[in-house]
Amino acid sequence: MSPWLLASTLLVLLVVAAATAWLLRRLHAATRPPWQPRPLPARALVLVHGVCGFEELRFLGFRRAYFAGIAPHLEALGIPVHQARLPPLGSVPERAAALASFIRSVAPGAARVDVIAHSMGGLDVRYAIARLGLGDKVATLVTIGTPHHGTPLAELGHVGPALTLRALGQALGVPSDSLDWLTPRRMAAFNRDIPDDPRVRYASVVCRAGAELWRENPLLLATHAYVKRRAGCNDGIVPVASQRWGDTLCEIDADHWAQIGWSAGADARPLYERIVRALRPQLAVSPWRPSAPSPRCCRG
Repeated sequence: MSPWLLASTLLVLLVVAAATAWLLRRLHAATRPPWQPRPLPARALVLVHGVCGFEELRFLGFRRAYFAGIAPHLEALGIPVHQARLPPLGSVPERAAALASFIRSVAPGAARVDVIAHSMGGLDVRYAIARLGLGDKVATLVTIGTPHHGTPLAELGHVGPALTLRALGQALGVPSDSLDWLTPRRMAAFNRDIPDDPRVRYASVVCRAGAELWRENPLLLATHAYVKRRAGCNDGIVPVASQRWGDTLCEIDADHWAQIGWSAGADARPLYERIVRALRPQLAVSPWRPSAPSPRCCRG
């Protein structure tokens, strides 16, 4: 597949992303009541979204959370869950600053939280811990599908059509700084400059697109093929080799969107329950019955 074809595909995806970011800003301003932090009866869990993320998408009666069905499922097990809202297309420092403020607001005093972060969200948390002093608030960081070593797709943001779209978006007030942080070269420097905090346990969930990608998420077929040619096995966006950081909790067959329950037939709730059980083995939760995506292993 030629870089120009992939750049065109990226152009379409960026158009959708920019339109989504604009719509989300309008919907949040128009429909969302003022947010108030909830008290912490026990150590809480914070969910952190990736690029173009949101807490909940609302449109003409349609409602769907970024982490589809996950927060209600975990709350039913007695786990306080908070979902961060970060600038959808902002840079890592910009998103990390918003995240640090959010976590401090929901974890006052000496309280600490566990964090599960999807995709770029994992980089935001790592930056906030290392640079913004969040190590005293985060007990554990679990990343899912996070490009700790970058993804070749980000390099297409500097090719032909993508550059034009980014310039147009900048003129309209829709930034795309996030792309610049996700290249393999930028992430090599990031990993040198952003050390782990010994007070925090780091772990990761490693994902690969399964054989049914053509049926479950055909929108990722082109990007999956490109990343496979450049960097090997991947989840449709991020190479498997880029996703490992800290302990490997699970290795699963799930594309980048199935990881949050957004591919056809995907139910991500069992995965998140399994992660919480691995982090808190003393927690009495319902017996885990795997459904797609299904972890092959999970270690505490």
